[in-house]
This record gives sequence, structure tokens and C-alpha cells, in this order.
Amino acid sequence: MQSNNYKYVDMKSKIISIFLLTVSSVWLSTAFAQRQYTLDECIKEAMINNVQIKNATNELTASRHERSEAFTKYFPSLSAAGGGFIADKGLINMSLTPEMGMSLMKNGVVGGVSASIPLFTGGQIVNSNRLAEVGVEVGRLNLRQSENEVKLTTQSYFWQVVVMKEKLCTLSVVEEQLNSLRKDVQSSVDAGLTTRNDLLQVQLRQNEIRSTRIQIENMLHYFKRTLAQYIGHTGDSIDVDFTVKIELPEKPDRIYVLPSASLGRTVEYGLLQRNVEANRLQRRLAVGKNLPTVAVGGGYMYDNLMDRDHSFWMGFATVSIPLSGWWSGSHDIKKQELRLQNAENQLTDQSQLLILRMLRAWDNVTDAYQQVGIAKESIMQASENLRLFTDYYAAGTCNMSELLDAQTLYRQSRDKFVESYTQYEIKKSEYLLATGQW
Repeated sequence: MQSNNYKYVDMKSKIISIFLLTVSSVWLSTAFAQRQYTLDECIKEAMINNVQIKNATNELTASRHERSEAFTKYFPSLSAAGGGFIADKGLINMSLTPEMGMSLMKNGVVGGVSASIPLFTGGQIVNSNRLAEVGVEVGRLNLRQSENEVKLTTQSYFWQVVVMKEKLCTLSVVEEQLNSLRKDVQSSVDAGLTTRNDLLQVQLRQNEIRSTRIQIENMLHYFKRTLAQYIGHTGDSIDVDFTVKIELPEKPDRIYVLPSASLGRTVEYGLLQRNVEANRLQRRLAVGKNLPTVAVGGGYMYDNLMDRDHSFWMGFATVSIPLSGWWSGSHDIKKQELRLQNAENQLTDQSQLLILRMLRAWDNVTDAYQQVGIAKESIMQASENLRLFTDYYAAGTCNMSELLDAQTLYRQSRDKFVESYTQYEIKKSEYLLATGQW
């Protein structure tokens, strides 16, 4: 009797342990379930966490500090200096009589504080501040360019995950069809209505689909991890929230803009303009370095050289003319003029290439849209073809190989539609980027 009680208690403990383990597994799977992100949410996360955005933001902040540094040149410059000395003999020796002499300045202290402000520098301060402002504008454009690149890359990774998920969904449909077909064929074999060769073909096709599923699942895990890393998450912690519907997307006509009208909105054109402006300011700086500079200032001075405190105020004006610098300066000016011409030539040439890129991007969009339409028609045709061959096989007017080939065409048509659909979305984004609509 006691042994039975022990067995009962032991069994009860096992049941409780299994229950707790099941509850814990359910809780853990819920706690660590993948969160699904929409495309906009992925882009938002990337804008916050991506390293390229952080670095571009730091560069913009650095250019703002450089602008602030250039602005301080408008204010007076203050300086303080001091020093002292001790000598074994006086620096000034005087002989009063043959028997009497005097030694002065054996030790002493000097110091002072002065301030000076430039009145004319050949435009160097003004142009340096303008150049720093151009640097800030370049920083803003580089940040915007980085944001555009991150958005485009995020979308590419997002759609790769979508493609893999949709291919798995198609495989699930095909697997259900094969399972149903295998049951029917097995029944026919058992009834002696068909040979085992048909059953073997179905089994081989099932094995092929299983192998394909393994490959696609591995690719899906890889693209998920890639997307997660790019937007600042870890491992397989994310999933995408999107389902491709077998229907035509909206026509791209609404996003079309004239290339000439959108050229000025592109980041690349803005950078080309800033490059011309920067070279123009560099030339002005080169000219300013060869012009006279005028400055005024004043200060408070103190010395104790003859054992007496002596302090005084003073004012001064300076004029500096770079006489020996004119020769080398003339070459510097010519060099900057040539660089300015190159920047202007580059602006003209690259502007034409940007317009060509817009035209090419639009052709890619329209081509991708047409490919989606063709892929949709292929699905309808492949579906009807599969239905017919299924009926033909049931009626005994076609063999198993023809039916399985029809099924393969059906799967390929669905995969092609998904690939065409996601490619169209990517081409739309590339066109929006090329025309400065981002």
C-alpha cells in the first residue's frame, strides 16, 4: 500500500513538472517572439540606430563648430605675456669715475596684457566665415544623402525578407497539393488502378520541395538578421509585416516629375553647387592673402627692471604688406582660378548625368510595372493550366510527369510575381531618390 502511495506521489510530481515546463515554454516563446515591423517602422529604426546616420550627424555637428570657430575671428584677440630674468652682472654698466661704476638691470620682471582687432584683412575673415557656412550646408546635404542611402538599403533588405516569406507560403500551397495528390495516388495504387511509378514521382517531388524549403528558410534567417543588424537590432528579433497580394499595384504615373524641374531638389546637385561656391571663396581667400592687413590695439604694460614698479597704457596700429608673398601668391590665385573652372565644368557635366539618371530610373519603373502585369497574367495562366492537368490526370488522359510539370510552372509563376512586385517597389524608391522627392 505504501509503495502505491509513493508511485502516486511520484506520478503527481511528474505531471506538475510537465505542466510547469509547458507553461514556462509558452511564456518564453511569447516573451521572445519576433516583433513584426512595417516598412515605415524599419526605416524609422534605421534612422535612429544606423551607424552611417550617426557618423553623418557627427560630421554636421563638427562643421557647425568650425563655423562658430570662424565667427570668433570677428572679435578682438586678447593676449597676456610676462617674464623675468636674473643675471650675475647688470645688463647696463656705467662708469661714473675711474674709481666708481654702476651696474643696472641685474634682475627684473616684465609683463602685460594687450588686445588687437583687425580693421582690414583683404576679406579673409568674411570669406572664411562664408566658407564655414558652406561647410555646414555640405554637412546637411551629406546627412540627407546618408538618410536616403539608408532608406534605400533598408527597403532592399525589407523586400528580400518579404520575397523569402512569400516563397515559403507558395511552398506550403504546393505541399498541400502534393499531400492530397499522394493520398489519391496511394489509393489508386492500392486499388491497382495505377503503377507505383506515379507514387514514386510524387514522393520525389515532395523531397525536392522539402529541400527547397530548407534553402529558403536559411535565406530567410540570413535576410532577417541582416535587416535587424542594419536597423540596430540583434539576431532574429524582428520580422516584417507585409503580405503580397496577387493584384496590380498602383500605377507609377503619380510620382512622375519633369527632370529639369526636379534637378535643383536633388542632393547631388546641391553638393555640386556648394563645391563651386567653396572654390570661389577659396579664390577670394587666395587674393586676400596678398592684400595689406591693418589692425589696431592697445594694452596695459608693467615692468620692474630697476627696482621700481613701472606701469603704463599704450595703443598701437599695425600695417602688414606681404611684399615677398606676391610672387608665390600670384601662382596660388591662378591655381584657385583653375580649380574654380573645374568645379563649374563638373557642375555642368554632372547635371546632365543626373538628368540622364532620372530618365533611366523612370524607364526602370515603367518596365518593372509592366513586368508585374506580365507576372500576374502568368499566375492566372499557370493556375488554369494546373487545374486542367489535374482534371486530365484524373481522367487518365495525361501522365504524372505532365501534372507535376504543371505544378512546377504554377510555383514558378507565383515566385516570379513576388520578385517582380518587390523589384517594382525598389525601382520606385530609386526613382524618388533620383528625382529628389525624398
